Amino acid sequence: MDKIGAESIAVVVPVHDESAVLEAFHRRLAAVLDGLELNASILFVDDGSTDGSQAVLTEIRDTDPRAGTLELSRNFGKEAAITAGLDHVKADAVVIMDADLQDPPELIPELVQRWRDGFDVVYAQRTDRQADSWAKRTTARWFYRLMQRTGRVRIPPQAGDYRLLSRRAVDALVSLREQHRFMKGLYTWVGYPQTAVPYTREPRAGGESKWTYWRLWNFAVEGITSFTAAPLKLASYVGLATAAGSFMYGLVIIARTLILGRDVPGYASLMVVILFLGGIQLIALGVIGEYLGRTFNEVKRRPLYFVDRFDPGRAARYDGHGSLAAVRRDREAGRSSDSAPDVPRAAADT
Repeated sequence: MDKIGAESIAVVVPVHDESAVLEAFHRRLAAVLDGLELNASILFVDDGSTDGSQAVLTEIRDTDPRAGTLELSRNFGKEAAITAGLDHVKADAVVIMDADLQDPPELIPELVQRWRDGFDVVYAQRTDRQADSWAKRTTARWFYRLMQRTGRVRIPPQAGDYRLLSRRAVDALVSLREQHRFMKGLYTWVGYPQTAVPYTREPRAGGESKWTYWRLWNFAVEGITSFTAAPLKLASYVGLATAAGSFMYGLVIIARTLILGRDVPGYASLMVVILFLGGIQLIALGVIGEYLGRTFNEVKRRPLYFVDRFDPGRAARYDGHGSLAAVRRDREAGRSSDSAPDVPRAAADT
C-alpha cells in the first residue's frame, strides 16, 4: 500500500559481477521492504561489472518502481561504489548491504527498529562465520584485534558494511572525500550513537567472492594506514632498539679486544649484521613509502568516481522517496511514468 507521509528508507547495494544472485537477492529484499511502514527505494550501484549484471539490473528496475541503478564509468572499488550510492540517495535512513545474500535482508526490520530507538548507526555484527574459511576467520580476528589496540577509533569487531545509517550520519560520511577510503573506520569515526544487531553470516547464494587473500591483505594495510600511525612509530622504536643494541655490542667487542686481546669477529658475523641492519632499513623505508604514497594520492584531489548513467527508478523520479503514490496519480491522469525527464549524468565531488 502507499505510505504517504511516512519516513523513507533507501537500500544501497554495490554490485560487481553478481549476475548469478541478483534476482534472488531482489526477491528477498522486495519482500522485506513490502512489510515495512516506510517509503522504500533501492539503488544498485554497478561498479564496472562485466558478467551481464547490467542487463539483470535493468530488468529489475523495469519491473520494480522502487529500484534504481547507478552505473559507474569503470571499476572504482567497493568503497567508492558505496560512497557513490550514499551521494545519490536522499532518504531519512540508508541501509548498505551486499548482493551475495551472506547478509540476510530479513534483518532490516530489526535495524530499522534500533534506528527508531534513537541510534544513528546500527551495524550488523557477525556472531557465526562458519561460512568463511578458517584462514579468513583467523586473519579477520587478528586484524580487528590489531585495529582495536593501535587505531584512534575503536572499530567494532566482526562488523562489515551491512548497517543502517541515519540521515545525519550519511551527510557526515559523504562530506569526507578522502581517496583511500576504509569505510569500516569512517562509519565509526563520524561518531553519533551506535549499536549492534547480532546475526549469523550465511554462505554465498551464488557466484564467487572477489576478495582474494592478496586483496584482503591490501585492504588490511589500507585500514591500518588510514587510522593509525603505529607502523611509523614501530619503525622508529625498532630503529632505536637496533641502534642501542649495536652500540652495546660494539662496546663488548672493544672490551674483548682490549682486555682479552681477541680479534674482531670475522666475515660471516659481519655479513649477518650488515644484512640485518639493511633489512631493518628497507622495512622502515617501505612503511614510510606506504604513508607517502597515500599522501601523494590525496593531494591530487581526483574525483572518487565518475558516473556513466544514473536512473533513480520510476517512483524516485517523482517524490525522491520511492513512494508509488506519485506514479499511480500520474497514471490515473493519463501520463506514463516513462515520460519522466531523464536524469543527467553526474560526476563525483572532489
